[in-house]
Amino acid sequence: MGDHSLGRVICVAGPTASGKTELAIDLALRLGGEVCSCDSMQIYREMDIGTAKPDIEERKGISHHMIDIINPDEDYSVARYVEEASAVVDDILARGRVPVIVGGTGLYMDALIRGLHFSNGQNSDILRGRIEKLYDRFGGERLYSHLRSLDPAAAEKTHPNDRKRVCRALEVYYGSKTTISSHNEKTRELPLRYNAVYVGLNYKNRQLLYDRINERVDKMFSSGLVEEVRGLIEKYELSATAAQAIGYKEIINTIEKGLPLETAADEIKRATRRYSKRQLTWFRRNKSINWFYRDLQKHEDILQASTDYFLRDEYNRREKDNIDN
Repeated sequence: MGDHSLGRVICVAGPTASGKTELAIDLALRLGGEVCSCDSMQIYREMDIGTAKPDIEERKGISHHMIDIINPDEDYSVARYVEEASAVVDDILARGRVPVIVGGTGLYMDALIRGLHFSNGQNSDILRGRIEKLYDRFGGERLYSHLRSLDPAAAEKTHPNDRKRVCRALEVYYGSKTTISSHNEKTRELPLRYNAVYVGLNYKNRQLLYDRINERVDKMFSSGLVEEVRGLIEKYELSATAAQAIGYKEIINTIEKGLPLETAADEIKRATRRYSKRQLTWFRRNKSINWFYRDLQKHEDILQASTDYFLRDEYNRREKDNIDN
């Protein structure tokens, strides 16, 4: 399980609309913890409804970190997340509290726990911007073909239309003269930064999850999502990252084309369902996740089992330390 001297954290993972936020907050209350968000869109200020940020009442007095930290006209990267979130987690641990890391952005969660280092800094930002402009100018197929010639293994796992991953792979290659496949292989060999206990939330009946997603989107619209998006595009020139957020991208596209907003709602539901599948594919690769099913178990039972899981793990580590010493 890694170095026992490392800081211990609990991670709450799972697809969107599975109830992660509620569980994380209640775990923080039980364990004397604070929440560190692991959501690549909740970092943006003023993007509240579409990212399903917990409001003040829902937070139940628990401190939340890595939410509302930048404006929507700023780009953000996993490298910056690792740097800033690890400082937050280290501070929570230093104060004797338990970091509860919650969110559906699997890449951010893995990178934080592993303490991955990425090519970062101003030069990396400039390089990324240039590659993204080339992608937009010449199209995904052309840059994908270039990637395939440089790193066939990465190209095989990437769709030509996946702008973010195609550009990221090329950025790593030109920024470090190393293929992203080689980069990923090396990072898997790095020691963990934190000792993490993982809790996963899902639904055995996939349709129930999709129903929750559809209900959530309908609630977002009734809560003023369209007005939120209109306000954002009037105030900001949204960054490439923010403009790709599900819920925002579809409404912006609908407004620009003068289409009925009902079409945006349907698009958002479809995009969110597809996203939930990708999230599950990502998280299922992590064999350390202890899965719970919202349609089979009550919230209180999941909360108690997760608490016991964390405390039992802590007890076992201490016992092993005593034996080793």
